[in-house]
Amino acid sequence: MNTTSPTVAPDAFAPAPLADTLGTSAAQTRSAALEEQILKDPGRFRVLTGDRPTGRLHLGHYFGTLHNRVRLQDLGVEMFVVIADYQVLTDRDVADNPAGHVEDLVLDYLAIGVDPARSTIFTHSAVPALNQLMLPFLSLVSVAELNRNPTVKDEITHSRQSAVSGLMFTYPVHQAADILFCKATLVPVGQDQLPHLEVTRTIARRFNDRYGNGTAVFPQPDALLSSAPLLLGTDGTKMSKSRGNAIALAADADETARLIKGAKTDAGRHITYDPATRPEVSSLLLLAALCQNRTPEQVAEGIGSAGAAALKKTVTESVNEYLAPIRARRTEYAQDRTYLRQTLHDGNERARAVGDGTLAEVRAAMNSHD
Repeated sequence: MNTTSPTVAPDAFAPAPLADTLGTSAAQTRSAALEEQILKDPGRFRVLTGDRPTGRLHLGHYFGTLHNRVRLQDLGVEMFVVIADYQVLTDRDVADNPAGHVEDLVLDYLAIGVDPARSTIFTHSAVPALNQLMLPFLSLVSVAELNRNPTVKDEITHSRQSAVSGLMFTYPVHQAADILFCKATLVPVGQDQLPHLEVTRTIARRFNDRYGNGTAVFPQPDALLSSAPLLLGTDGTKMSKSRGNAIALAADADETARLIKGAKTDAGRHITYDPATRPEVSSLLLLAALCQNRTPEQVAEGIGSAGAAALKKTVTESVNEYLAPIRARRTEYAQDRTYLRQTLHDGNERARAVGDGTLAEVRAAMNSHD
């Protein structure tokens, strides 16, 4: 083993330069340019995305990220979808029914059109090389940098625990390992996730500077900033698995109708789309519009002065019609659990091969022995 300390630049732990920092406006401009490049040459991109297995995926997830994954896959972008089972422990003491939740995620993915022949579906826990990248990556960021990450601060504030574990503190570095183990070049994110992605870009840049010997071992992945609409839950707050205010993809037509019937609206009889002053009504209009491939204003015009009952009837019919083929596929896949497990097994095998290759490169760059 080479015991010589690597040469480290004096500013190795300095904040990333302004030109390298993806602020929101810069990320929006860059995302627009990336979309054009994807259409021209989708095969040059690799995307890393995923979910934590903490419960059923819902319509907020679908219109927020899932639909876009299928779009990118169908364009020809290489897709890695991580089921982040280890990350469940960042904000809770134990993982509840992890195996069941993992299979539910695979079911939802297959039902919406994620194709395991074109997209690699895998779990954290099945790729040891991914998690082994955490140690060298942690050496490339300072405690101060981790401590001032605004997204981590917000997640700690809203954690359900009285005291969070060290996993929450290092969460952005674990995400960096997720992204860099497969050398993803694109990461679809919302604005609140930009600080996490900046940690990944910083780690990639510093690893290349410290160990790359003139070559780039890791790409600096770009944010593909989501323009997804914000759907409120049935109680008028953020749609969330844990709040019981979401319409799950796995919900049947009757459950969907019941949830929408109980959705919060307002006293106004005439239905209009005005997110600023009528957020609950506007969110329902938006949901119907997304399902109908129309604008919320068009949906509102069709309802007019018929009131909240007519609005909820329109939304219920629109959602149930839209989800019908997804639900049918989900039911079909649910009858073959062996296929689900084989899909995950095959994805894990592919992810392990990629991770082992990346870890071998990292060890070679660091002059470590296998």
